Amino acid sequence: MKIPQHVAIILDGNGRWAKSKGMPRNYGHKMGAKNVEKICDTAGHMGIKYLTVYAFSTENWGRPQPEVDELMRLLGSYMKTCLKTAKKNNMRVRVLGDISRLTPKLQEQILELEQVSSAYDGFYFQIALNYGSRDEMLRAMKKMYTDIKAGKLSEDAVTEEVFSRYLDTADIPDPDLLIRTSGEQRLSNYLLWQLAYSEFYFTDTPWPDFDEAELKKAVEAYQSRDRRYGGLSEE
Repeated sequence: MKIPQHVAIILDGNGRWAKSKGMPRNYGHKMGAKNVEKICDTAGHMGIKYLTVYAFSTENWGRPQPEVDELMRLLGSYMKTCLKTAKKNNMRVRVLGDISRLTPKLQEQILELEQVSSAYDGFYFQIALNYGSRDEMLRAMKKMYTDIKAGKLSEDAVTEEVFSRYLDTADIPDPDLLIRTSGEQRLSNYLLWQLAYSEFYFTDTPWPDFDEAELKKAVEAYQSRDRRYGGLSEE
């Protein structure tokens, strides 16, 4: 059975899940954060090599300030937990997105986590944080333009492969499978370049309830599809 090398997930439904239980939205975010660690373990045991999750988008700043503040607090707490998990599971962690808008303390935690885990190679975990795909591509184009202007890169040398090296996901293979939880069926400005040939799987299950059995369902759906590129079978 073919296991996807790279799975990307849009973690959706935390707030609605909490509301269904008569709890505040922040409770849903807290339980959703705990579930990320469980799914990392499950994915690694299944043979998935790369897992990328959408934790906080560039659009999420528009949420009510108390909710944003709590999300930032949760992210800071999660970075501490992830530091321990990375060492325990030989897991390399990388943050995608523009971290400059985050608090100095959270930026320090991210850089420490990336540095400490940089030598680990058992599992690769990417967290999209203050991430938006359009923002990512604009930042990539600006960096590429700077290199062209400085004579480090020729315009004639620009290809899809070269452009990919300027993205936040440089050196990470494109996702084979995208999963979105909680019933929504849109990409929400997530990995638009990287998902060009990915399989999509949508489930009504909210993220806090997305467990090992649900991940297996998604992988089985992926395995049942005849992967084709440009009319030619992947096989």
